[in-house]
Amino acid sequence: MKIRITIPLLLFGFLLSGCAGTRRIVTDTAGAGLGALVGNKLGKGKPLASVAGAAAGLLAGEALNYVTDAHTKATYEEGFDKGRSDAAKQQYWIMVNHQKAAGLAGEENFNFYEIPFPEQKVDGVLLNPTTKVLRIGE
Repeated sequence: MKIRITIPLLLFGFLLSGCAGTRRIVTDTAGAGLGALVGNKLGKGKPLASVAGAAAGLLAGEALNYVTDAHTKATYEEGFDKGRSDAAKQQYWIMVNHQKAAGLAGEENFNFYEIPFPEQKVDGVLLNPTTKVLRIGE
């Protein structure tokens, strides 16, 4: 009798699990319910076994929620980074096309000056001597 009632309730809960706000509640409730059922069956009807099973089911549900949330966050961050890189590429090509249209894309309009930097110590860090090239458009 208990199994006939439990299964439709679990199926109804999983149908509602698509809703963002109810997913965690449904997962925890289903985990605790199944854990209590298993604990009751394994403990031969002892209330303490049912409570222990419910606690174990709740922990399993929370572990599932944690894994799902971590995956969702990682996927969101990956998509966000991809969007930022696409926006930067788009801005770059807009600038290149604008320079081509204005006739500024050729290197003949620019002068290059080499600037030597000596060895120096900045904030306790020793920087090796180097030469930088400065591009100036005319």
